Amino acid sequence: MTDEPPVLRSPTSSNYDALIGQINEWWGGREVRHLLPRLFFQHFAPLSFVVDRDGAPVAFLIGFASQTNPDIGYIHFVGVHPDHRREGLAGRMYGAFFEKARALGIHRVMAITSPVNHTSIAFHRSMGFTPHPGPAEAEGIPFQPDYDGPGDDRVVFERPI
Repeated sequence: MTDEPPVLRSPTSSNYDALIGQINEWWGGREVRHLLPRLFFQHFAPLSFVVDRDGAPVAFLIGFASQTNPDIGYIHFVGVHPDHRREGLAGRMYGAFFEKARALGIHRVMAITSPVNHTSIAFHRSMGFTPHPGPAEAEGIPFQPDYDGPGDDRVVFERPI
């Protein structure tokens, strides 16, 4: 690895090929590939980002503007290679998303995570997100049961920008 700074840019379809084979490893072997189809890299580039280090993608954020409510931006999926965590890459991508979203007239950003993903919950809170009140709660965190189907509970976050 060199000392070159990481480069933040819009994703391309070729990034899908470079990342999809590694994604499950980034999540400790958990099957998450199905959450990241190629179409996100092809059709959602304006509010999505890839971070390259030494010419290879080491982080990405897939986001978009709501087609239903143009006031809302949505962060769908974020990943950082385990060797590059705690370098501020996720925060940098979120900041870039907020900046571009504001320029498009977006005033609120939403994201979801699993109630058992304590790292994601802590990160979103540190970025100024607040969980929506939910009918259920685990360890003090409100969540929406069955949000993404039976057994797929989610914490729904929102943040003004």
